[in-house]
Amino acid sequence: MAFLSNIFSKEKKESLDHGLQKSKESFFGKLGKALVGKSTVDDEVLDHLEEILISSDVGVDTTLKIIKRIQDRVAKDKYLGASELDRILKEEIASLLSESNSASIEGDFETPSNTKPYVLMVVGVNGVGKTTTIGKLSAQFKKNGKNVVLGAADTFRAAAVDQLKLWGERNGVPVISKGMNTDPSAVAFETVQRGVELGSDVIIIDTAGRLHTKTNLMNELSKIKRSIEKVLPGAPHDVLLVLDGSTGQNAVIQAREFTKATEVTCMAITKLDGTAKGGVVIGISDEFKIPVKYIGVGEKVDDLQLFNKTEFVDSLFKK
Repeated sequence: MAFLSNIFSKEKKESLDHGLQKSKESFFGKLGKALVGKSTVDDEVLDHLEEILISSDVGVDTTLKIIKRIQDRVAKDKYLGASELDRILKEEIASLLSESNSASIEGDFETPSNTKPYVLMVVGVNGVGKTTTIGKLSAQFKKNGKNVVLGAADTFRAAAVDQLKLWGERNGVPVISKGMNTDPSAVAFETVQRGVELGSDVIIIDTAGRLHTKTNLMNELSKIKRSIEKVLPGAPHDVLLVLDGSTGQNAVIQAREFTKATEVTCMAITKLDGTAKGGVVIGISDEFKIPVKYIGVGEKVDDLQLFNKTEFVDSLFKK
């Protein structure tokens, strides 16, 4: 099943396998216990599977959807053995991810054709790895031959501004900053203006991660978007929501808040290597029908990967 092109290299596959190790071990450990002494997929097995999926943070609604699909297949094939459950589950999860618009991406940190500069606005609460994700993205884009400019519009936290500057120095990428407690929309405006002047391919703008109130968040993000559009009509071209996969259902709650506050067009789910709850990717993808574009499976720059549903499911079920 493995799709190993030049894009999804052996190294990336190994990184993905390693990053999902905790999720895989937890899931299969529980599933193995549920199947002890079972020769068929009966109601007891399905009840256990439901508990396992929910405890893996797949989410209740998505879990019930998966269980219903397996029940339908069991009803269709009366002789379905418990030994086949892995294969069926793998097929149904892959199918669900396809339906949820999280399609395999076959480009490697490319920008949309006929879009220069490509402007990406990044949102998410503090602590999810938002600024680190921006730093890694800038490194990946630059490695792919793109000219990148970063905008430090998370002006409520000095640490966020300083961290982005460090990433800029490390990657040789200019960072537009007006310091702490300045107007974020002014930073965004200046960043896009500078990116256009430099002929940049990619402009990435960090934004504040405070969930003070939904109204304030909505107003702030709307103002930043309007500032960007004044310089470059049609921008930002994407709004990327960064979520911490290790927080499980908290990540789902954050996604609900941000999708209400702004038009999120894609998501990045980080820190999957530090959790046994990798199933949250499946639940988030299914609930929001917004493409999961990137996943974080480790500390290294290359551990921020383009999400490939085929490879993700393959690594989750790899024995």
